Parts: sequence; C-alpha cells; structure tokens
Amino acid sequence: MGIFKKINFGLTKTRNKMAGAIDDMLDSFDEVTDDLYTELEEILVMGDVGVTTAVEITEKLREEVSKGKIKGSEAIRKQIKTIVADMLYGGEDMGLITVPSVILVIGVNGVGKTTTIGKMAAMYKAQGKSVILGAADTFRAAAIDQLQIWADRSGVDIVKHKEGADPAAVVFDTISAAKARDSEIIIIDTAGRLHNKKNLMDELNKIYRVIDRELPYSDREVLLVLDATTGQNAVNQAREFKSVADITGIVLTKLDGTARGGVVLAIKNELGIPVKFIGVGEQIDDLQPFKPEAFADGLFDKIDYKEEEDIQLEISEEIKEEHEEVNENLLQEENTNENGGAVEDSSETDDEGYEQKEEVEPQPEEKEEKKKRGFFGLFNRNS
Repeated sequence: MGIFKKINFGLTKTRNKMAGAIDDMLDSFDEVTDDLYTELEEILVMGDVGVTTAVEITEKLREEVSKGKIKGSEAIRKQIKTIVADMLYGGEDMGLITVPSVILVIGVNGVGKTTTIGKMAAMYKAQGKSVILGAADTFRAAAIDQLQIWADRSGVDIVKHKEGADPAAVVFDTISAAKARDSEIIIIDTAGRLHNKKNLMDELNKIYRVIDRELPYSDREVLLVLDATTGQNAVNQAREFKSVADITGIVLTKLDGTARGGVVLAIKNELGIPVKFIGVGEQIDDLQPFKPEAFADGLFDKIDYKEEEDIQLEISEEIKEEHEEVNENLLQEENTNENGGAVEDSSETDDEGYEQKEEVEPQPEEKEEKKKRGFFGLFNRNS
C-alpha cells in the first residue's frame, strides 16, 4: 500500500467527522453569507483544529471569496483544502545528511514513543541505512526492554545500560559504537518526565552537551511524540515540551484511531513546529513521513481505489488463465508421449511456451495505460 493510500485510509475517522460536516454545511447554503463562515469556524474547532487556526482559515477563505473568483460549494471546498495544505507546508522533511546523524526522541509514557522509534529504525533500515539505537530512557526498566524488542524486530543494533544509569553515558557509548560501526543513523530514546520539568531540562541539556562534544557537526533532529487521540491536549503537551526542549519536529501517532486529526493544523500553525511523521496503523511500516498535500487530500477526499483494484484483479485473472492454458498443453503433450504418439519438436514447443509467457507481460504502451489508470492517475485527477 502506497504512502498516499495509507494516509488516506488512516484519516478515515477524521474525514468522516470534519469533511463530512463541511460538505453538509456547504450543501445547506445557497449563497455565501456570514452564517456560512460562522458555521465553518465551529466545525473546524470541533475537529480539534483549534480556535486560532479555525479563525485564520475562515478569514483566508473570506478574502478569497471576496475577490469574486470562487463561486459554488465545490469551489469553496477546494479552496478550504488549498488553505489547509498551505498551512501545513514547511519543515516536514528530515534534514539528515551527515554520517552519522542523530535523532533524539522524547514524549510522555503511553504516547507510543518506543514503538515509534522501532518503526523509524525499520524504515531507515529498509532504505539501506545502518541504524543504531540508544536506550537513554533509563528511568524505566520496561522502556529499555521494549526498545530491545524493537531493535530485534527491526534488525538494528542497540546500546543499553542498566535501569537508573546516567542517560548521557548511554548517549556517549551509543555515539562511540556508531563511530566504530560506521552507523548512519543514531536514534536516542530519552525520558519524557514532563511532571518534573527541571529534571527533564537538566537531563536533555547534558545529552546535548555530549552530542555537541562528540559530534559537533552532525545533523540533529529532536522529535516529540504525541498521541493524536488526546486532541487539544496534544497541543498543550507540545507547548510544555517546547518550553524545555529545542523541538524540531512532531511525530503524531494513532491517527487512524481518532477523529481528531485536525490537531495537526493546530500544532503546525499555532506552535510553528512541523510534523515529521504520522502513525496511521499498527503495522511496522505504518509510520509515514508527513506529506502536506497527501494529508490535506486525506482530510477532505476519500479516494476511490475500486477502479485500481478491479484492474489488478483483471490482470491477475488473465495471468491465471494463461498459466492454466500452458499447463494444460504441457499435460496433453506428456500424455501423448506416454501413449507413444508423436511429439512436436522440443524447440518449437519451447518457443511456443515462451511466446505464451511473453503475452502475459503487458507491452510498454499497456503498462503506461495501466499506470495512468492506477492510483497515481486517480490522485492526479482528484487533486
């Protein structure tokens, strides 16, 4: 399943709640009035977009409509989607170029921090990069054990100490191991004890100093993991963590299980923190790099994949029929040979079989046509 399809499916609950309400609202108005803007603002707030961001979206829509170029409910809907996509752009790409590069991951217990690290490690490993994990959340023994499980599952190295060890010492040893093994990506699990800001700040600052000393020129990302199901509480958490840590990005988990996906807009627009990854499922490959255009489409458009599925099913049936025909012909030849009948020249049979297999493979023109009819063709038509 491709990234656009995963995001679209993952946002089903949010889309049904927010986009469905917007569609119903637009259908109920014959013309654009102040009441329409008021109702739109309420829908956005109820969708966890946040009051500030909801007002801003409404005002931008009002400005565009006043220019006289946007008329009709469908045009208004498309303009709302455009405004949302524009708000989400900027900073979503991971700036990891140096070898090694460092990713620090923070977040309170229960948001999916350890799982996120494991999925992230698997993603980079699948890209052909060498990854090493550092279990610097030494406050909980369970955190160390869980990270070990994910390291084994992802097939990457891990550096860990005992519970209660100095987190900065774990980071130092992880960096040393990364240098020795030529690891490209270092992912550090850090504590997220937000209830004690002073201890958290001191711990992170000590870790920063170790990285600055050992890898002064390395690229670094500090990612905060948030649970999307908490809605506006996720925004409040981000605000609190931002006051104690130099956060460069957000990982928003459990988007597939909530109708509160609009919180992404509030985090990006109100706090200025870009979303780097979103979790749209429980599988190891369900952590997806954040794509603003895909997210905006997922919020407002349910992409119909039935056409693509029908095409793939049709191709599979054709291949199945061709193979059954080839096998039937071969079986008839074997029976004829066993009964003492004439057998065709083997080279001719091989050529014939080869030609039949070739017919299964679509020609370049057919491939291009199928590609156009596939998902990306559908996406381009809906964009």
